[in-house]
Amino acid sequence: MRPGPANLITDVAGLSVGQATDLRRKSGVTVVVGDGPMVTGVHVMGGAPGTRETDLLRPDAMVPAVDALVLSGGSAFGLAAADGVMEGLAGDGRGFEAAGHRVPIVPAAILFDLANGGDKDWAQNPYPELGLQAYRARRSEIELGSHGAGTGATVAGLKGGIGSASAVLASGVTVGALVAVNALGQVTVGDGPHFWAAPFEQDDEFGGLGPAPDPAPSPRTKLFSAANTTIAVVATDARLTKAEATRLATAAHDGMARAIVPAHTPMDGDLVFAASTGQHDMNDTDRLLLGHAAATCLARAIGRAVFHALPAPEDRVPTWRQTFG
Repeated sequence: MRPGPANLITDVAGLSVGQATDLRRKSGVTVVVGDGPMVTGVHVMGGAPGTRETDLLRPDAMVPAVDALVLSGGSAFGLAAADGVMEGLAGDGRGFEAAGHRVPIVPAAILFDLANGGDKDWAQNPYPELGLQAYRARRSEIELGSHGAGTGATVAGLKGGIGSASAVLASGVTVGALVAVNALGQVTVGDGPHFWAAPFEQDDEFGGLGPAPDPAPSPRTKLFSAANTTIAVVATDARLTKAEATRLATAAHDGMARAIVPAHTPMDGDLVFAASTGQHDMNDTDRLLLGHAAATCLARAIGRAVFHALPAPEDRVPTWRQTFG
């Protein structure tokens, strides 16, 4: 498997990504939009999730597909970002048809960035407007690092951020991942610059340092902070059912465990959405490899998120580049 042309989730045909960044508040919103409805599943592994519209992603739920997926900062306030995305979709005539009305379906997940040093003293929740801005800004290019939902994200000892990666199977099926990394644990090993995800790196995409020579026996965490959660979207152009998308989301969590140590703690809300644009038939080999490809892409995307983080005034922790050069 090799990365797609841009090494981004938007290598999956039929997808675009929009981001809105609020530097003063050190927060933002990232939205994944399908050209048409996306068959979607979800799986939660962390103990402190914050979600919207995830029940309808169950394989037995009536709604067959969704219009967009939202990743947002702001803790529970950030769930309102989906309101702005809904507004944009409705204005474009998108949505599930019900009794003569169009209702955009927009599942969302949030991370906690309220304690990162930004100005959170707002009189009116800013996230609906940020959601609309992100929807209107959608395109194929994605700025990595301190943008969108990853603007104020952190991991143990370093800034987190937005990351993305892709892979193309031998059949031509494409898989991609997009992640906002705000983990309790470490993405790097011990006190050094090496990434836990190093065995899966492609083309020096997060520095090409290789595995750590002496892995740390006890990874650092943000102690007992509740200000965590890594949220992600994995996507493919392979044609999936809702049950298959749910299985893909479940398998993709292996990528978090490979790139974040520890992962899936009681103080993280780790969640993965899996979306299909349904433009490519799968063969039996694809069915076996799809989950592995999604997990590998997610691990690589996590490394890229931290590698590309940028410094900003009043940061509570440094970036990887500030620390390791």
